[in-house]
Amino acid sequence: MLKNIVLAFDGSEYSNRALQYAKTFAERFEATLWLVHIFTHTSDLLGYEDYEKLYSKRKASGQTLLGVALQELSNTKLDVREKLEEGPEAESILNIAKNCNADLIVMGTRGHGKLKDLLVGSVSRKVIHHSLCPVMVVH
Repeated sequence: MLKNIVLAFDGSEYSNRALQYAKTFAERFEATLWLVHIFTHTSDLLGYEDYEKLYSKRKASGQTLLGVALQELSNTKLDVREKLEEGPEAESILNIAKNCNADLIVMGTRGHGKLKDLLVGSVSRKVIHHSLCPVMVVH
């Protein structure tokens, strides 16, 4: 039985497909759906003049993406909880899954990463290898 499902969402075509699967599973099992977006770590720019501006921009962009996903889920009775975090994507997804006792992680095969053509699926691959629960990767 699934009680907690983590959906890693970045707004890409693949994460939109993953959203549909996560929604279906959450409805079927009446599970809590943890809608997660991780935005790029900016701490390496700490101390630079534009740090706060860049951080705010990335955070606002992430909140906008979560809003898009929430809109897609608005016609359901699901218990949806949002998590917006800054950090390395795979590690953050894994930490959230552990902290919310996830029974399943759902994510796309690849996302909007800067190097997606060179490192296709690097985040999903890392999550698969280190997850304590099953991972569904949607193509």
